[in-house]
Amino acid sequence: MARQTIDEMLAEARGRLARLTPAQAAAAQREGALLVDIRPEAERRAEGTLPGALVIERNVLEWRFDPSSSAHLPEASYEAQVVVVCNEGYTSSLAAAVLQELGIFRATDLIGGFRAWKLAGLPINESGAAGP
Repeated sequence: MARQTIDEMLAEARGRLARLTPAQAAAAQREGALLVDIRPEAERRAEGTLPGALVIERNVLEWRFDPSSSAHLPEASYEAQVVVVCNEGYTSSLAAAVLQELGIFRATDLIGGFRAWKLAGLPINESGAAGP
């Protein structure tokens, strides 16, 4: 297998995704898409959380969303629209591409991540507490 730089991997991953702006992601969530916050706990505590988002840290994402995994969440399905969110929209692109490789073809990510969502003035839980 040929080597790739991280920039090449990121470009390849993003080439497969229909990435969403914060406004588009908020609209998708209202229409039933799952927002999935993969940021580490320390970042969520420091910056806040997305109302209604599932919090699934990156290291277990594939197991929680692969419908064939014994550790999958009830929400996991091949038809689910999943919008992965990280802090700035880099790790989420790679994670969403991996979900697509698992057959979750409507997986994508949030352009600019949590920080872009917050900058767009969309609702957040300032306390870092998860919830609706």
